[in-house]
Amino acid sequence: MKKVNVAIIGTKFMGKAHSNAWSQAPKFFDLGLQPVLKVACGHDPKGTQDFAKNWGWEKVETDWKKVVDDPEVDIVDICTPTYLHKEIVVAAAKNKKQIFCEKPIALNFAEAKEMYEAAEKAGVLHYLNHNYRRTPAIAFAKKLIDEGKLGQIFHWRGTYLQDWITDPNFPLTWHLQKKFAGAGPHYDLNSHSVDLARYLIGEVDTVAAMLKTFVKERPLPGADSGVFKKGSAATEKGKVTVDDAAFMVVEFANGALGAFESSRFASGRKNFNYFEIYGSKGSLAFNLERMNELEFLNLEDPADEQGFRTILVTNSTHPYVNAWWPPGHIIGYEHEFTHAVADFLTAMEKGTKITPNLYDGMRDMQVLEAAIVSSESGKKIKVSDIK
Repeated sequence: MKKVNVAIIGTKFMGKAHSNAWSQAPKFFDLGLQPVLKVACGHDPKGTQDFAKNWGWEKVETDWKKVVDDPEVDIVDICTPTYLHKEIVVAAAKNKKQIFCEKPIALNFAEAKEMYEAAEKAGVLHYLNHNYRRTPAIAFAKKLIDEGKLGQIFHWRGTYLQDWITDPNFPLTWHLQKKFAGAGPHYDLNSHSVDLARYLIGEVDTVAAMLKTFVKERPLPGADSGVFKKGSAATEKGKVTVDDAAFMVVEFANGALGAFESSRFASGRKNFNYFEIYGSKGSLAFNLERMNELEFLNLEDPADEQGFRTILVTNSTHPYVNAWWPPGHIIGYEHEFTHAVADFLTAMEKGTKITPNLYDGMRDMQVLEAAIVSSESGKKIKVSDIK
């Protein structure tokens, strides 16, 4: 089996999830390429050494530019804060590296477009990790829609709620600063929802939105602060420059309507990624916190038998499940990343494309940026007007 060398840039939350996926994919999926965990890159030498030792990376680097220049590296996996994505992707593409990148794609549409064009010009494989597309229940929902089981789609409702910054003393981590994150849950969470809506329903035509910041200032973070982690904090405060919640109403190009809600102030909701889809023949509902289940209503059932039924998406005939456990043995969040790596390596071996990729990220960002313009102007915005 041919070996391909992987370099990962970023060693925190996503670095761990991706490392696990590169390790697990060849053990559970029949692949033609064997990933080698070659280089781990992080800004903290000691932390990166510990990370590499724990996850099995062969070498350590602290300068990402050396990583993308390394002739031994075939794949660059980008798990950094959002503001670094564009520069790394463009450099990796110029060096003919295959690109596996975390979401959201970039700080704005212009950056996303530059990234996509650089990868296409270089002719490299590129993937943007909107991992929820590879949840078996969501992939199965896509199958039902494509088979016409829902008929004409009337509307979508997507909600992505968390509560990890409801405490006003939660520190000002990079996620709460526009120069590093681009936006708050509007990018972090709504990017997932918009990607799923585009995947399941179609392209978005117009957007009307409202974004809100509830806590204007927060304590500066300590060295041990991070995503979902308060850690220590200073007494000095800094300005929050992103949204805390974002609401959107959209019209899809096919005439369907959609509503999106994202917030980090939804007390009690830890990672509530939920959507409903309503059509002329039936409806679907999905809740990530019950990720092995899909609710399905079939209006072609007899009237006295109609109602939402819960499908446990764990049969070998369901997407991805045959690689794992017997029916009824559920899988989890980390499996989505493993599915992404398996599909990426298959595409790399066969010379085909994979979705979602940087094009999808660019189109997602176009919708998200249109929403920001709408919120600032108080007007409905046509997505195609974002250039």
